[in-house]
Amino acid sequence: MTVPILLSVVAGLLIVIGLIEPLAVRLKLPASVLFAVVGILIGGGASFLLYTPYTDIFNSAARVLVYFPVDGETFLYVFLPVLLFQAALNLDVRRMLEDAAPIFLLAVIAVVAATGAIGFALGQVTDYPLVACLLLGAIVATTDPVAVLAIFRDLGAPARLTRLVEGESLLNDAAAITLFVLLLELLVGGKPITFSEGALRFAISAAGGGVLGYAIGRAGVALFLVVSEVPAALVTLSVALPYVVYIVAEQVFHVSGVIGALAAGVAVNIHGQMRASPDAWRYMREIWEQLEFWASSLIFVMASLLVPRLLDQLSIWDLVPLAVLILAAFLSRAAVLFGLLPLLTVARLSARVSARFKTVILWGGLRGAVTLALALVVTENYDIDPAVRRFVGVMATGFVLFTLLLNGTTLRLLIRLLGLDRLSPFDQLLRDNVLALALGNVRDVVDQTARDYGLADTSSEKTIAVYDARIATVAARTVTESEILDRDRIRLGLVALADRERNLVLEHFRERTISLRIIEKLVTDTGLMAESARVGGRVEYKRAARHALDFPRSFRVALFLHRAFGINHFLVNQIADRFERLLVMRIILSELVPFVQERVAPIVGARVSALVEEILATRREGVAKALDALRLQYPDYADSLERSFLMRVALRREELEYSNLFEDRLIGNELYTNLRKSIDETREKISERPVLDLGLRTRDLISTFPMFMGLSDAQLDQITRLLKPLFAVPGELLIRRGERGESVYFISSGAVEVARDSGRVRLGRGDFVGELALLTGAPRAADVTALGYCQLLVLEGVDFRRLLDRNPEMKAEVERVAAERLAMNRGRSPMPPPAAVAAPEPPVPAPPAPPAEAPLPVDETPVAAMVAAPVEPPPAQPAAASIGTPLADILAKPAAAPAAAAPAAEAEPTRPPAAS
Repeated sequence: MTVPILLSVVAGLLIVIGLIEPLAVRLKLPASVLFAVVGILIGGGASFLLYTPYTDIFNSAARVLVYFPVDGETFLYVFLPVLLFQAALNLDVRRMLEDAAPIFLLAVIAVVAATGAIGFALGQVTDYPLVACLLLGAIVATTDPVAVLAIFRDLGAPARLTRLVEGESLLNDAAAITLFVLLLELLVGGKPITFSEGALRFAISAAGGGVLGYAIGRAGVALFLVVSEVPAALVTLSVALPYVVYIVAEQVFHVSGVIGALAAGVAVNIHGQMRASPDAWRYMREIWEQLEFWASSLIFVMASLLVPRLLDQLSIWDLVPLAVLILAAFLSRAAVLFGLLPLLTVARLSARVSARFKTVILWGGLRGAVTLALALVVTENYDIDPAVRRFVGVMATGFVLFTLLLNGTTLRLLIRLLGLDRLSPFDQLLRDNVLALALGNVRDVVDQTARDYGLADTSSEKTIAVYDARIATVAARTVTESEILDRDRIRLGLVALADRERNLVLEHFRERTISLRIIEKLVTDTGLMAESARVGGRVEYKRAARHALDFPRSFRVALFLHRAFGINHFLVNQIADRFERLLVMRIILSELVPFVQERVAPIVGARVSALVEEILATRREGVAKALDALRLQYPDYADSLERSFLMRVALRREELEYSNLFEDRLIGNELYTNLRKSIDETREKISERPVLDLGLRTRDLISTFPMFMGLSDAQLDQITRLLKPLFAVPGELLIRRGERGESVYFISSGAVEVARDSGRVRLGRGDFVGELALLTGAPRAADVTALGYCQLLVLEGVDFRRLLDRNPEMKAEVERVAAERLAMNRGRSPMPPPAAVAAPEPPVPAPPAPPAEAPLPVDETPVAAMVAAPVEPPPAQPAAASIGTPLADILAKPAAAPAAAAPAAEAEPTRPPAAS
């Protein structure tokens, strides 16, 4: 066998593959069926030419086709990783999660059920070992979705049906092949194992492959950053990834390489797009589509070439076990679909799957190239009894041909008979509204084009009349609005809104106005909002929108490191990421306003579009408040971020201008290259995000407190060593009512709210809270919550007491404030703060509770709003006689005893109280 002959045969097969695809479209047949038929014909014809006594001219090429130098192991190691990786790369993972339970049932439980049913059924009618029969069951349990999905796409089958079949077939291969490997080892080794041992090995192999594959996939995604701007290098890394995972899993860790390759594809699917430039990612996806077409087509044709050899010893007596195999396979699949699947709905683990869907899934369980490849692995393993090898090869091949030639050719008819190719009333309304809108736009363009180019009125009128007639036809069959519930229209509008938001995020990413640091979070949030709207309408959409404004887990970890160990680096990055993300969200939400007015409104109607606009406005307000809270705390950093964003936009426009000039041949390649180089240099400079200064230097924070003014440098140094800087986020609970008082909080910037039984009070810069519990030893009497981003100084109880003992003036001030607050807790009125002591930032009254449908409460109060209006003091009451007396005397009185009334003239001015 020479290399030129082998290459000629492969080239000829590629030509056949290229011609079969359009032929399948013309004949309205699944391409897989034609691939199998053509492969069998080529294999049979090659056998005839090789062994015929009439001619020897074609013997060289015929020998290559009959004894094709590709065995079962080659199929598994060369083609399977590519097919699994590409399938995972195209999955809509979030949509799959909606039907995770039924997909798992069909992909794993159904495989085990089919393997057992087929194995035990064949064990009753044949003399072959039970293990061999179970092995055959695992081989034919794999389904091939290529032909089925092609029919679904052609007929416009429901999206959920397509999702179920695609998810089942993908995980089905992984589960069946993992089970196949286990049973093959058992058959070859001959050592019996218990059911529990086999189940444990299966679980370890599957779980180990998944964990390993996902870990290597994430590592590969990390490498994408290195080659993110070089599409060819990105494709090279992505092609190597599934093979590395498959080989390492199978040969090093002895776990499932199939599940490993699948998990690696899922990892790249979820995280890869945010680690590569948009152009490189698009190029990589296009190359993978081509690789998948070659792999799926070649494996089908090459496996089909071997069918004549596998069926060489077929006899009439083989039809009986083949019929048992077919019957057991379909009955076990039907039992899972119609018996177990409804139980998921009863257990509230899945939405109901209709009987029509289950019928199509049952009949659409085609077998294909993977089944033939696994059968080939057995027939070429000479450690297995020859009779078993022949039995497995004949049965698997016969079953594949049966499903392809019968099920594959009639599936299209079954879908039409069940009416799954017809749109629901809601989808019909959507189609008609979209079609009417599009046709109206086309009509206007035709009219304007005729005017611009001075075309004859008769020509334009006849063309426009065609579109007028189509618009009238659509309008005549449009479903009336009363037939469609408003909640369905709202769901449609919100899904369209979320999908458009995601597209805008990706467009900004392609335009390089969004950095890699935040793109993953933005894409994840928009995807979650789209899925939430599909499942739960506006309620779930609002919940997802609120979640997008929440602090993520990584932020909380960074905050913990800041609090526990004084590590600020991660917190700085998290706040900077949040700053940038909120800025981009505000820009994108503004861009969504015309989309709702121009695109959503004509489809869902004015009433529903107004509600969608209201929801969007609420989101914009929430993002603006969150951004303003950060901006007020760090105004200089906000300006730097906005300048950086505008600079990215300017560079992109500049790049497009130079590109247009070059394409119009107004500038040469040398000048264009020079201009691009200057843009790349500038873009690299501005890609470095400005450094955010949290402003947590203790000495600087101390200088903002009036009570520390006038102290000597030595005293300030001493206090600096005692105080610990603390960063608080909006909505964070600093002090909890009822807990033991351990520390005092000095507010350097921001504001906090003290909530006690008698009301709420806000304290701001220069104030302190938490001292009363330390002085009295009583539990905390109020909850203290950060209203915005706050810079605090924390002083532990022991250090607080020592500090007061060393500084009489400070002690007097703290005692005076504590006395006032204690008096307030006993029912006395607050008074304005004394002139000698700096007052806290003017507070604002608490915002009113949102109405039931309004939504999106925001966890960040803009500090700018905190200075809007003062809190109205409660009605004046007689001041306590003990005001102005030593603190020890006040504390000596029982806390629960009511204070005696005293003339108002005795009361000294006090700062707003806080029961802490």
